[in-house]
Amino acid sequence: MSATPSESTLLKSPKARVSVDEILDDDEYANRLEDRALLGGPNSRRRDLQLLFSVMGDFMRGFRALHFVGPCITVFGSARYKEDHPYYKLAQEMGAAIAKMGFTVLTGGGPGIMEAANRGARDVGGRSVGCNIKLPFEQDANTYVDRSVTMNHFFVRKTLLLKYSYGYVIMPGGFGTMDEMFEALTLIQTGKIHNFPMVIMGGDYWRDLKELIEGMIVGGTISPEDLNLIKYTDSIEEAVAHLEDKAVKQFGLRRRRISKESMLLGERGLDT
Repeated sequence: MSATPSESTLLKSPKARVSVDEILDDDEYANRLEDRALLGGPNSRRRDLQLLFSVMGDFMRGFRALHFVGPCITVFGSARYKEDHPYYKLAQEMGAAIAKMGFTVLTGGGPGIMEAANRGARDVGGRSVGCNIKLPFEQDANTYVDRSVTMNHFFVRKTLLLKYSYGYVIMPGGFGTMDEMFEALTLIQTGKIHNFPMVIMGGDYWRDLKELIEGMIVGGTISPEDLNLIKYTDSIEEAVAHLEDKAVKQFGLRRRRISKESMLLGERGLDT
C-alpha cells in the first residue's frame, strides 16, 4: 500500500525527528497512555474512577513539586530544534535573561526550545524547572532543570505551566506550542487569569499567524484590546523590558506568603 501524501511528506523530510513507521511502532505504547483512555469515549464506571484518580494524582504531584519554586516565567516552544539552531540559541539567551530578572524559568521540561531556556537559566545560576509529559516520542526530560515533574495528562501539564507563571514567552513551535499560546490568550481574554504578559519571539516564523490574528480583529471576532499585552519581538532587551513593565511592575516580584514545607506531604523547596 502506498503512503498517503502526509506520510510521504514526513518520510522525505530530512528534518523530521520521527518517521511514520516509528510512530506506528509506538502505537501499542500509546494505547497505554492515560489520555487515550480518558479521551476515547465512555468507559466502565470502574475505569472512569481510575482515570479520575489519575488526574487527581497528576494535579497533586504537580502542586507539591511546583508550590515552592518561586514566581515563574514559562517558555513554550518546539522540542525539535537542535542546539545549533538560531531559535535554540535565542531561547537560551531568553532563559538567561529571565533568570537574571529573578524569575524561575519554567518549561515543558523536554528537549529543543525547552532545553535551551532551562539551559540559559542554569548558565547564569538561575532557577530552572521542567513540567514534563509522558509521550511515545520527543519528550525525554532535559538535564538542565533543578526540579522536574512528569504528568500523564496533557491538560494537567498545561494548567500547571500556566498556573505558576507571571508571564509567557512563545518561541517557534508546532501544534502543542500553538495550543498553549491560545489557551493562555483565551484565559486572559475571558478573565480566568490576570492579564499576564505574552512575548512572541521568532518574527519570521510567526508572521502568517500574526496576520491571521490581526485579521480576527478586522473580522470582529476578537477586540483590539485583547492583544494589548502581546509583544512581538526578537530582541532580548525589548522582551525583558516588556516583562518588567507588565509582570514585575504590574504584579510585583515579591513572593507570596506560603505555608511551611511539609515532609509528610513530600514537599521541599527548590534549594533543598
